[in-house]
Amino acid sequence: MGRYRPPQPKASPYITREGYDRLQQEMRRLWDRRAEVTQALAAAAAEGDRSENAEYIYRKKELGGIDRRIRYLQKRLPELTIAPDAPSNPQQIFFGARVTLESDNGETVEYRIVGPDELAPDQGDISIDSPLARALLKKAVDDEVRVETPGGSVTYYINAIDYNPQRN
Repeated sequence: MGRYRPPQPKASPYITREGYDRLQQEMRRLWDRRAEVTQALAAAAAEGDRSENAEYIYRKKELGGIDRRIRYLQKRLPELTIAPDAPSNPQQIFFGARVTLESDNGETVEYRIVGPDELAPDQGDISIDSPLARALLKKAVDDEVRVETPGGSVTYYINAIDYNPQRN
């Protein structure tokens, strides 16, 4: 019997236009890949004993992974709401904002607030569901934001807000 895991909280249904397009492209690529894997699986199955056929076992697992991701995307895409490129008040931080922050020690960081389905922390994209993004919402330039992190409390000062989706 498996260990009980409580269900994950519902993720925010918001996404940028670019993120939505990427998910649709991913689903098209997965359908193409699924067709290739299915052909390879049929060829491996035709080779005989499936219990000792490594190619058959590998393709079966690969097909399962592809099918899981396709099912997820088929359920998630209709739930998503594409957010407008810029809010009515671009002086405040909302979904899609690229924010430049300065910490107490003078270190400058840049983040873009995006939906949970398009995270790229290495590129500075953070989820609107994250504690930092929630603390930043509706703030303006020169505001101070305090965020609780596992390492303790961190204070940031907002230096700039931009709604251009492209990196500077």
